[in-house]
Amino acid sequence: MMSILERYIAMTMLKATSMTIVVLVILLVFFGFVDEMDSLNRGNYRLSDAFIVALLSSPRYIFEVFPIAALLGSLVGLGGLATHSELIAMRAAGLSLRDIIVAVLKAGLLMMLAVFIFGELIAPIAEQTAQQIRVERQQGQVILKSRYGFWARDGSAFINIRQISSGSRLEDIYIYEFDEKKKLKLVTHAGYADYQGDHWLLHDIRQSQLEESGVEGRVLDQARWDSLLDPALLSVVVVKPTMLPIWGLDQYISFMQDNGQSAVEYQVAFWLKVGTPFATLVMLFLAVPFVLGGQRSASMGQRIFIGAIVGASFFLLSRAMSYVAVVYDLNPLLTTAMPASIFLIVTLFMLRRVR
Repeated sequence: MMSILERYIAMTMLKATSMTIVVLVILLVFFGFVDEMDSLNRGNYRLSDAFIVALLSSPRYIFEVFPIAALLGSLVGLGGLATHSELIAMRAAGLSLRDIIVAVLKAGLLMMLAVFIFGELIAPIAEQTAQQIRVERQQGQVILKSRYGFWARDGSAFINIRQISSGSRLEDIYIYEFDEKKKLKLVTHAGYADYQGDHWLLHDIRQSQLEESGVEGRVLDQARWDSLLDPALLSVVVVKPTMLPIWGLDQYISFMQDNGQSAVEYQVAFWLKVGTPFATLVMLFLAVPFVLGGQRSASMGQRIFIGAIVGASFFLLSRAMSYVAVVYDLNPLLTTAMPASIFLIVTLFMLRRVR
């Protein structure tokens, strides 16, 4: 339960944070739209397609920028209360520093719940839809992603690729070839395929030839496969860590580890998503000493500038540590938790100076 003052602080922060998120997301969508314009007129990719693709990235942006938006929103919201001496009146009425911090964190938890829905339920679907639109318009090729991998049409054949390790490496491939009467005539399964410059080379092949008299099976070590699918197309549909929800990342990490593949990049993405609520609470926590420590001397513009610098520093440090973890194969949990832990220590130190 929240008291009247806590609800007032929460509503003030909610309004300020919501406005901050809207501004940041609009900027990111605009930059994404400008970036997509480099692909205009590639195939049937038009301006309207670029705008839709950029717009579909907004749910992911909401989740990614929320810690920074929470900091800026808190500085603006609490700064407004401080400017109008409302925080002074609240503390004179018996509201302690601890009560203010608790009110801020309660508001942050409520906002985090709403953002979690965007980041885990809406963003993956929106990103995959944007990816599919981009592929279909640019490459003129329809590729569908299902729980059974990627499906594509290649002339009179239908292809099912269960695993795309990279744009030039495919695994667990099924090829269904039909005749002119749309009857299935050949089923091919390959363990994996590598791109050899202008064609694919299938390995560990098992084929079933369907004839009127029955089914004939054969086994081949390798065979050339001339396909319309190329690495440029398939690299676009490789599963990106940012496009998967937390539970999807967990399943994908288990799958890659079971197959002896490195899953560090996906582990980093997993812990970044898991650590987002903690990072958000740290950013909210950090806003309190900034505002209460200099509420009379700092203007609103100064608070926004400080928040932008601190938020950008946190964002860059988080990204830098995630790259370090991938490149040097460090513990993903420790490297992703380090930025938030550093800022938490700084916040606790600053709070000691607040009276």
